[in-house]
Amino acid sequence: MPPTLDETDRAILGILQEDGRATIADLARAVGLSSAATHARVRGLERDGLVRGYVALVDREMAGFDLLCFVSVSLQLHRPNLVASFPRRVAEIPEVLECHHVTGESDYLLKVVVRGRHELERFIVDRLTPIPGVAKVQTSLVLRELKATTALPLAPVDPVGPTRTGGSR
Repeated sequence: MPPTLDETDRAILGILQEDGRATIADLARAVGLSSAATHARVRGLERDGLVRGYVALVDREMAGFDLLCFVSVSLQLHRPNLVASFPRRVAEIPEVLECHHVTGESDYLLKVVVRGRHELERFIVDRLTPIPGVAKVQTSLVLRELKATTALPLAPVDPVGPTRTGGSR
């Protein structure tokens, strides 16, 4: 069961999601706690696994990765060994940023970055389709990225629903 987050925890996590380099002093000022209390909160969030780590977000296009793709993969057979081995094999491929086991037409959805169409061809032909059990691969190229975030919406959920316009609850 996930830990219960209070308003202060959500505020700290919100700030860290926007700026992972925020200092304890910055966080303490923002949430109105002492540095010691804020440090203890952050360490608790890390210990509980809510904060898994801190990273630098690198601009994909500036780093030379012109193509962002979503690749749907269907397996031939749903044998336990194939279902278990596919994610392990995909985890070894650096171009795969995310791998999701999904419902629907395909079995897996991969988020993939490559530098261009030749790299995409090599990725599909030389790296993905040779994985045992792969039956079908369908690739969608991203024309324009309209929204991309790693920040989770941590605000508490209103159990009653949205407020009606012009009225009160």
